[in-house]
Amino acid sequence: MRDAVRAVDIPGWFVWLALGLAVLQVLGLVPVIRRLRGSDSAVRFEARLDLLEVVASLLLFSGLLLSFAVAKSWSWLTFAGFVLMAAVYALKWVHRLGVRRRPTA
Repeated sequence: MRDAVRAVDIPGWFVWLALGLAVLQVLGLVPVIRRLRGSDSAVRFEARLDLLEVVASLLLFSGLLLSFAVAKSWSWLTFAGFVLMAAVYALKWVHRLGVRRRPTA
C-alpha cells in the first residue's frame, strides 16, 4: 500500500529538508525557555510570544512533513500552524506599535 501512486510525487530530499527545519525549530526552543525564566515581565512576555511562534512553526513543519510522508489527512495541522503563526505575528505587531506610541518621560 505504501507504493501506491499519489497525485503528487514529493522528492525524498524535501522530506529531509522539512525534518531538518523542524529540528532547527526545536533547537531554537532552548534560548526561548531560558528567557522565560527571567525576572523581567517584559522579557517574559516577549519570550511567551516567541514560544508561541516556535510552536506554530513546529505545527506548520510537522503538518507539512506528515501530509507529504504519511497521508493528506494531516494537512489540518499545517493550517492550524499557519493560523497560529499569523495570530502571533499580529499580536507582536500590535505590541510593538503600542510600545512605539508610548511616550517616554
